[in-house]
Amino acid sequence: MILPITIYGHPVLRKVAKDIDKDYPDLEKFMADMWQTMYFADGVGLAAPQVGKSIRMFVLDASTFAEDEPELEGFKKMFINAHITERSGDEWSMSEGCLSIPGLNEDVNRPETIRIEYYDENWEFHDEEYSGFAARIIQHEYDHLDGIMFTDHCSPLKKRLLKGKLTGISKGKFKAKYRFTLAK
Repeated sequence: MILPITIYGHPVLRKVAKDIDKDYPDLEKFMADMWQTMYFADGVGLAAPQVGKSIRMFVLDASTFAEDEPELEGFKKMFINAHITERSGDEWSMSEGCLSIPGLNEDVNRPETIRIEYYDENWEFHDEEYSGFAARIIQHEYDHLDGIMFTDHCSPLKKRLLKGKLTGISKGKFKAKYRFTLAK
């Protein structure tokens, strides 16, 4: 089932998400719905808070970037109870967008390398290191688990300049091909 995307301004996007266990209600169905929703919305990643659930889970499929970034060939993963344990390397800037902030892209600085612990969809534990574009995508989705939006990484001046656009988005002033949920 394609789930509605939660839009900027909704309080669930600002909560720190909770770890879950294998007995989380309807987990298999929710995992399938996350993939289906992400693909329908043409996303590269999708975090559970973006579909209204404050749990530490996100999916990503960066394989569409493999032509320019060969290390992303087949890079399709589910992260459950994800926790970044280390960030290192020089920060680098790249334009980012978000399904929860439709129509807005901004440059964001992020560290080059991360180490992350998580469980996959089979509840196998992983402790892995990622660099470059993979690390960037993971950090973007991971931020959602801590109640952080990519615009939070902008300079104070840029945040002031974006305030009007973000207010408009929170009130539904945007175009999106997917269903969405606004704050009440």
